[in-house]
Amino acid sequence: MDIVESVKMATTTLLSNKLRSSLTMLGIIIGNASVIAMVGIGEGAQKFVGDQVNSLGSNLLFVIPGSPEAQRRPIYPPQTLVLDDAKAIAEQVASVSEVAPALNGSELISYRNKNNSATIIGTTPEFLSVRSFDIAKGRFLMNLDLQRQEDVVVLGSEIAQQLFGNKNPLGEQIRVKNVSLQVIGVMEPKGSTFGDNQDMNVYVPITTMARRIVGRSSPYGIQVTFISVSVEDEASMKKAQFQIENLLRLRHKIVNEDDFTVRNQQELMNTLGSITGALTLLLAATAAISLFVGGIGIMNIMLVSVTERTKEIGLRKAIGASQQDILVQFMIESVILSVVGGLIGVGFGIGGIMLIGAFTPLKGGVSLVAIAVATSISGGIGFFFGVVPARQAARLDPIVALRSA
Repeated sequence: MDIVESVKMATTTLLSNKLRSSLTMLGIIIGNASVIAMVGIGEGAQKFVGDQVNSLGSNLLFVIPGSPEAQRRPIYPPQTLVLDDAKAIAEQVASVSEVAPALNGSELISYRNKNNSATIIGTTPEFLSVRSFDIAKGRFLMNLDLQRQEDVVVLGSEIAQQLFGNKNPLGEQIRVKNVSLQVIGVMEPKGSTFGDNQDMNVYVPITTMARRIVGRSSPYGIQVTFISVSVEDEASMKKAQFQIENLLRLRHKIVNEDDFTVRNQQELMNTLGSITGALTLLLAATAAISLFVGGIGIMNIMLVSVTERTKEIGLRKAIGASQQDILVQFMIESVILSVVGGLIGVGFGIGGIMLIGAFTPLKGGVSLVAIAVATSISGGIGFFFGVVPARQAARLDPIVALRSA
């Protein structure tokens, strides 16, 4: 029998039982839609994580107090880094562009009758360029502010809006604890990074922060929460990390375990990318199970169809149709059901990705590879699960088929 004629007959048969055909395809539709949506969401999660890491700045190293083991044990990691460590890194590591130490604390900020809790970051002028921030109004901190321990503050865009509304905050006084600080600038909106709203942060000179607000110092100088280091280019990251580690070991006279950790931005991105990639694969594999369930549904319906169409099969074989013709006929019907269901599922999957992208930060992408793979697999499933009913139909004896009908 001509293959084109077989396709026409299969299509006619399926269209004559629209409800049954639709319900048979449902498992394949759900399976393909789930796979496409999960892969798209996974890609969106990877892009979201990459954007979050890149929002911290480019070519960054983070120097954090405490060894990796020590950071996992206590609630608060040991404070082993000081401001002079940051100065030494800036002066002695050639591949480093800029260094921005930070001393963080959470305090209540007051302006007249308004109070807000915010993260206060004591830092240096280099913070602006190292962490890729911009000033919307006024100015950022200067070295002179640090030297004089000036009572000045730069506000994040959201905390400025909450405290001052549409009023220009420049020159106004806010209070932190018992310290009155003059607003000298407002930051451009930055958004959230890993759940931390950067627009709710305020920035003061690190010397003012250490001596007047948190009182955190040591015999070795002003303690810092972490040090952000901007490297000249990505190729110099490992070299800079090696040099910083050796410099701090010499400064801290370390013999055994380091009392600090240097984290590489690229390593962080790779680690998070591996995690999101594994989760995407897990979700897609879980969703793919429904494809096999859909294949079993196709096999069940086709077996029922063979039973119901016994008379048709007997008549066709009686007028000369071969076993191969009957086999091809039922195989084509199975493949059509699975491929059409797969294509409909792809449409639903793409729609789901667009819907999730519209209401969440995960801007998922439509993976052409995932579409091709999912559609091919659904077609293969239809072919695989159509073998049993097709062979059963092909082996029917025409005399027995006509007599039983």
